[in-house]
Amino acid sequence: MSTPSPLHEVHQSLGASFTDFAGWSMPLRYGSELAEHKAVRTASGLFDLSHMGEIAVTGPQAAAALDFALVGTLSKVKPGRARYTMLCAEDGGVLDDLVVYRLADEEYMVVANASNAATVVAALTERAADFDATVTDRSAEYALIAVQGPTSAEIVAAVTGATLDGLKYYASMPATAAGHDVLLARTGYTGEDGFEIYATAAQAPEIWAACAERGATPAGLACRDTLRLEAGMPLYGNELTAELTPFDAGLGRVVKFEKPEFVGRAALERRQETDRALVGLRGEGRRAPRHGYSVLDADSAQVGTVTSGALSPTLGHPIAMAYVPAALSAPGTALTVDIRGAKAPVEVVALPFYQRPA
Repeated sequence: MSTPSPLHEVHQSLGASFTDFAGWSMPLRYGSELAEHKAVRTASGLFDLSHMGEIAVTGPQAAAALDFALVGTLSKVKPGRARYTMLCAEDGGVLDDLVVYRLADEEYMVVANASNAATVVAALTERAADFDATVTDRSAEYALIAVQGPTSAEIVAAVTGATLDGLKYYASMPATAAGHDVLLARTGYTGEDGFEIYATAAQAPEIWAACAERGATPAGLACRDTLRLEAGMPLYGNELTAELTPFDAGLGRVVKFEKPEFVGRAALERRQETDRALVGLRGEGRRAPRHGYSVLDADSAQVGTVTSGALSPTLGHPIAMAYVPAALSAPGTALTVDIRGAKAPVEVVALPFYQRPA
């Protein structure tokens, strides 16, 4: 049985359609996912992300434990800042991509994808065993609300009373939202400016209502997926898997070989040269490539696989991400995608597909 979000009754009252996502019952859409998508691009959307995992790593050697467990150098992150990084297996495969917040000198919060939260907890616990550090799964304590879009700062400032000018991208700070003490972060997964509010389950409905009253449009997982695709952001299980390394996904920059030993280092040193590339594809017409569709070369031979695809609501044409041979990854390369037996022409383009106006 799916776990309900702390905001489940709120979503029901709004007429949401629900879907099972990683064992959680989450809102897929409230009405038109196209309208929700456009609200995020033009104003602000309001998302329930309470399915994400929150794992505390604390203690005198918390930084050293995370440096060993993850591919990034978390000891260099200053309190109040955050870092995008990955948890890799011994063979270099990606077990999850993560955002890690350093809340204090000896306190970190690791935010994991819902589908991988148990894996991340187990791996961090095992890898921290020889360090003076404690790993605690605090996922059940948190509700997570995100406000994303061009007017998100205005809405969050009104709800929190906080001065946001000093809150940089990938940073966090304590704040008060609708009268409750929360952790406020400025990150996101839509390509827009945005904020995450980490609160307790009991606080979440009031905070959600306060954001909605100030103009944030409730938005479900369906539009979240098209938004992140337009922004060229990877989704675990699609662009990232245990069979792929960060280098395969074009994210080798997150691997820090200059630090001492870390899990997966030897394999990643061997596997950093890769003959495949994750690329953007632009199509024509209205039929979009979808996850799992075959990418074909000029001779109709399969050379790759689509990882994510949709008809872009913002751009008005089909877009997709796919793995193809490095030799076919240059922008402008002409390929085709097999869409249910029909060959649809596509062109390799640079990622991301969409960037918000400066």
